[in-house]
Amino acid sequence: MTLADAGHLAFGAVAGIGSIVVYLLVLMIGFCLVLDWTKFRPTRKSRTVKSLDETVGAAIVYLPPTAPRGPSDQLAGSVRAAS
Repeated sequence: MTLADAGHLAFGAVAGIGSIVVYLLVLMIGFCLVLDWTKFRPTRKSRTVKSLDETVGAAIVYLPPTAPRGPSDQLAGSVRAAS
């Protein structure tokens, strides 16, 4: 085996491994994009169950973007008296 043959062999091995890596990356990225795209569909029509409440309960209603935001007092309705 000459030095030229070893160079061609090494180049072929690197090219083969590189093409396999690129193929697997494209396959995995495409698969992730397709599965990710299905998450953005409306909740009731999606085959993905994000929580048990979606399956057995009423449709989830999200707050509109114009809903007021700010701090809230989570203990305001507490009935427990301070001792």
